[in-house]
Amino acid sequence: MSAADEGRQWPDEVSVDNARTTLLQLLARAGVPSDDAQELIGLVEAGALALAHEELAGGERSAPGDKGEAYESGWLDGSGDLLEELAAVAERTLRRVVGADEQAGPAQERPRPGRMEVERAQVAVTPLYLSFTTDSELDPEVTAEVLAAVLGTMSPRQRAGYAGRLTEFATVHRARLERLFAAFGPGSSIAVHGRYSLVHSATSVAVLERLVTAEQGLREEWDAAELPPAWLDGLTTAWTASA
Repeated sequence: MSAADEGRQWPDEVSVDNARTTLLQLLARAGVPSDDAQELIGLVEAGALALAHEELAGGERSAPGDKGEAYESGWLDGSGDLLEELAAVAERTLRRVVGADEQAGPAQERPRPGRMEVERAQVAVTPLYLSFTTDSELDPEVTAEVLAAVLGTMSPRQRAGYAGRLTEFATVHRARLERLFAAFGPGSSIAVHGRYSLVHSATSVAVLERLVTAEQGLREEWDAAELPPAWLDGLTTAWTASA
């Protein structure tokens, strides 16, 4: 151990557990159920490990000093092994939260979206929507129903990374989305109620992403939730017109 390592004060296992327990208690006082709080903390922990692995794996690695080819080769092999173990720890941490499945199976085999999953989706989609237009949401209960149908097309593993998927979708299709909201969204001549209602809701970005990625699955979930077919058809029409 180097002198620098000896001087560092890392949180030990007891301190980390203390922080986690404190956070759980604070969230409980705010009315967040224990299971939901555990899920959020688990996702943050898994994400921190995954991001650390991504940062280390993407950087240039070289052995410290100039100690010869054999030393450098052994050092690089060892650091590679550590990176693999870090990835494995991140994977195990994520599996504890969402399970091992990586692909969405048949609808009847997918667990229904939980309250916290719907909340995370709404937190992810709202700022994306507001980057294209002004706020003009539907009733909050309807918003939750729409997002539950959207999330129903995915496995828990896919839901865990949905915020990133939404951001990528909005970035890739930004020009088209700008045209869509300018023509059909708040501030346009299109009424908030009617077949284009979803364009006036933050959920529109999430629904559009699913229309492009998993249309059949979305339509099945939409029918099962007994949501108005006209909303989905209107959004599809607006998307086509904005191409």
